[in-house]
Amino acid sequence: MVAARGRIRVERLVTETGWSRKRLWSRFRAQVGLTPKRVAQLIRFDHAAHRLAAGHRAASVAAESGYADQSHLHRDVVAFAGMTPTAVALSPFLALDDVAWRHR
Repeated sequence: MVAARGRIRVERLVTETGWSRKRLWSRFRAQVGLTPKRVAQLIRFDHAAHRLAAGHRAASVAAESGYADQSHLHRDVVAFAGMTPTAVALSPFLALDDVAWRHR
């Protein structure tokens, strides 16, 4: 999930594990505390937030992060961070994080 930056379908995880969808969700929730879909959303959001903090435009971040459009990115940013993409881009804690999502 992390390698795909949250852009992975649950059906692919089901295929890779050989479990049923129901079993995957049950085991995932028991081990992680969240559903696979929610974890994928959070990973995708985290990647997008770091791209915004790196100075990339919201429209290009939305496209490269797997969001349907910029408004979809905006909704997730507000839901997860409680602020707009512009405010997230200006967040000093993201600019200092040189470990997450290193770019090659």
